[in-house]
Amino acid sequence: MGPPITLLTDFGTDDAYAAVMKGVILSRNPRATVIDITHSIEPHNVRHGAFILATSYAYFPENTIHVVVIDPGVGSQRRGIILKVPGALFVAPDNGVLSYIVDQLALNEDSAPDGGTESAVVRLKRGIEAVSITDPRFWRNPVSPTFHGRDIFAPVAAGLSLGLSPYEFGEKTNVLTIQPIPKPQTDASGDVVGHVMHVDHFGNLVTDIRGSNLPPGPVDVYIGSTRIDGISHYYQETEGLAALLGSSGYLEISLRDSSAAEYLEALVGDEVRVAAVA
Repeated sequence: MGPPITLLTDFGTDDAYAAVMKGVILSRNPRATVIDITHSIEPHNVRHGAFILATSYAYFPENTIHVVVIDPGVGSQRRGIILKVPGALFVAPDNGVLSYIVDQLALNEDSAPDGGTESAVVRLKRGIEAVSITDPRFWRNPVSPTFHGRDIFAPVAAGLSLGLSPYEFGEKTNVLTIQPIPKPQTDASGDVVGHVMHVDHFGNLVTDIRGSNLPPGPVDVYIGSTRIDGISHYYQETEGLAALLGSSGYLEISLRDSSAAEYLEALVGDEVRVAAVA
């Protein structure tokens, strides 16, 4: 049977793309357990996929294989990679979709990007293993230049689930491409400034602000010109808008029985500010 395989893509559910990947995996390993994380990542939004992966992968059993396909550069010279960290394997294009994983677990701090807006090539910590997927023996043939998820990433994941070593699929590398990771900053007035990173199915605005980033004591939360008084403990605690720490540990903005995103006309990337109450 082997370890579980998860799928995280921007394919949506209107087409057969995700199901076809599952079919390829099961054709190679009929006993594989394949789990959908989501196929609703905003199309081509590598950073969105990277964030959702980082909030979900740790809840799976040890040695789970996570296949991530948000791949606007499919068919180009960008590499496919296998990243091995303690307790998990990731199969993905080398386009920054593993940025949060690398930042959390595998980044050599001497090579951290400078916080700009462009992707950067970084070196991995010693003990973290990465492989460029270069050996076509394990791919489906012919390989479509528009569907590497089906023809490369799915069969590689199936092979890994059958016990093949990552090194069967290509050559070791210690450099990966990552995108700058948005992180909350403290401004000159002492306010914590972060951003909306995800809008969930309920319209909750999930930010990049963790509980550990919050100032001590009472706070106000601002998004645009809207002020939210304090931090709630659960979604139904207040009648209107609420700020609370969600299950992933990040600050969220919600609206009781409705969508905060629609009410506030808020989008991914919008600024969220947390200010201590004097």
